[in-house]
Amino acid sequence: MKYYVADAFAEEIFKGNPAGVCVSDKELPAELMQKIAFENNFSETAFLVKCGDGYNLRWFTPLFEIDLCGHATLASAFTVMNFVEPSLNEVRFRTVSGDLFVRRNGDLYEMRFPERAPEKIEITSEIIEALGVVPKEVYSGRDMFAVLENEEAVRNFYPNYEKLDKLKDWLGICITAKGEKADFVSRFFMPELKLEDPVTGSAHSSLVPLWRENLGKTVFEAEQLSHRGGKLYCEQGDGFVKISGKAVLYLKGEIFV
Repeated sequence: MKYYVADAFAEEIFKGNPAGVCVSDKELPAELMQKIAFENNFSETAFLVKCGDGYNLRWFTPLFEIDLCGHATLASAFTVMNFVEPSLNEVRFRTVSGDLFVRRNGDLYEMRFPERAPEKIEITSEIIEALGVVPKEVYSGRDMFAVLENEEAVRNFYPNYEKLDKLKDWLGICITAKGEKADFVSRFFMPELKLEDPVTGSAHSSLVPLWRENLGKTVFEAEQLSHRGGKLYCEQGDGFVKISGKAVLYLKGEIFV
């Protein structure tokens, strides 16, 4: 099967978030997709199969399947519109989170994701102990979102994965703050995998409504402050969030299974 690696939310290679994209001519068993994702060892590997006027899309970490992934969706759209069906300027993905549409706008790829507004929750002693800092606010969704004092606090945060892993109610732990140049900044940690995700598109379907309430605006430039870094251009819609970014190709080849 054809295999691509693209750096998503990046303007040059070795930046943004790398994702594997497998393009198959038939549906694969989940067990096989999981083995391939483990072998690839990226935070996400996407699996595409042509289906009618679009593609079935699934995302796997090295350890489990996930319900929504931004950077691997962007990488998938970039792959389809540049190497699989280069005549397309929009692609439809059928996923467990519903149909996702990605449109090419110059060198940006605009993703339309379902809004996942998080709920504000109490700051508990367990959360403070796990984070090692006292957040200003905490929100809960699929992931936990801790609002810190400023961008410097986000940039200098050092994760203790053993402690973060005790926060079992959430898939990922995201810290965020108002930005100095960007509207807001963030970092995203996956305690079970003991890693920091370089750029997390799916988290912005919650970060955008969170910061809409805090900043009183609907259009944002966001930055993820991982060591690779990434820029996202976001807009709050009616029940959806538009998340845009660039992508660059790192590798293309074949997988033999």
